[in-house]
Amino acid sequence: MTTVVPTAEEDPALSVVRFTAELSWADAGPEVSEAQVNSLCMEAQECMIEGRWLDLASLMLTSADLIFSKASEKDLECVFTVICNLVKKAENFDQVHTMADIISSKVTQQPNVKPALRVKILFNLYNLLENPASCFFVYMKALSVAVSGKVTEHVIPSFKNIDSFLREWNLGVKDQRELFLTISNALKENKSSAKDSFKFLTRYLATFSDEDAYALSEAKEEAVRAIVDFVKAPDMFQCDLLDMPAVAQLEKDAKHALVYQLLKIFLTQRLDAYLDFSTANSTLLKSYGLVHEDCIAKMRLLSLVDLASNESGQVPYSLIRDTLKIEGDEVESWVVKAITAKLIDCKIDQMNEIVIVRRGTERVFGPHQWEILRAKLVNWRTNIANVITSIQANKISEDSTQEGLMIR
Repeated sequence: MTTVVPTAEEDPALSVVRFTAELSWADAGPEVSEAQVNSLCMEAQECMIEGRWLDLASLMLTSADLIFSKASEKDLECVFTVICNLVKKAENFDQVHTMADIISSKVTQQPNVKPALRVKILFNLYNLLENPASCFFVYMKALSVAVSGKVTEHVIPSFKNIDSFLREWNLGVKDQRELFLTISNALKENKSSAKDSFKFLTRYLATFSDEDAYALSEAKEEAVRAIVDFVKAPDMFQCDLLDMPAVAQLEKDAKHALVYQLLKIFLTQRLDAYLDFSTANSTLLKSYGLVHEDCIAKMRLLSLVDLASNESGQVPYSLIRDTLKIEGDEVESWVVKAITAKLIDCKIDQMNEIVIVRRGTERVFGPHQWEILRAKLVNWRTNIANVITSIQANKISEDSTQEGLMIR
């Protein structure tokens, strides 16, 4: 396979035009091929002389689909490196964006053919751009190829920089929604990334407000998905979904009201409420792929958390047994599970059969929890001030005593 090697005698762009033209017309015979190659090279030279870089990019991309199937990955990367670098020659941001658009459009066609390479090419193009709008546009194209071509492992590392990207891109709400939802969808196929997928789905839902009823309606299916993902997850015990307008709208929705009720049970109620719900709605639970036994296990832990936060620091074994609907000899094992999951910090008093709770995780953290935290901080500050005052008073007393001794 021929490899593009720029030389001192020929501009790299012209070398790429010659290479792609020869590859495209190779089956037409020497006479036809030579004429076509020379014609395309002359046209490319005219574009370069006249500074028509956008036209040159279009010319170089004419046979992009064909060379993706015929050229090696090394050759393709070289070809598109030269093509992408044309954006540095554009006269203004509009021309840069147009050029980025036509390059991206060609690269994203047939995403199942060499998808990893296509993502790499798009990221190379991204790194050459300065205009935030163009950067966001190309990044979204790369995500699209990665998802369609099932090579999301090549884009996932970039997700840790999303907050930095958001500051650079200065996106509007609609673009933020598109970004968060696309990332969530890219992550959801990977079981090890379930938490991150849920996090970006939550960020998507958080962009909706009560003010736009039409936009809210578009988020219903994703709100349902978020609830189901939370209930299914064996290691997620806290979320802020309940009061989000995009999720709260489900409470009065004829089709999805029961799903919202299920979320409310998992975030604010105990096992008995879930058991009543599952008895009446077993078909619904199965339709969302929820396993009854898994839900019971999670609700037992959440119920234990609720006991820890609502009792006076001491929870009797008997109360845990009755609330979790377990045998007496299972109490300690469930407490240990809650400790392991970092849901509670406590000490087990086997002699007196009580659990002494030092700290418990809040399932939701809304206005009420903020008020409790504020009260604790105010109390802490008051106690610290009292300690400081006491220390200062003692210091003054000691100083006075020492001064009296010196006078004598």
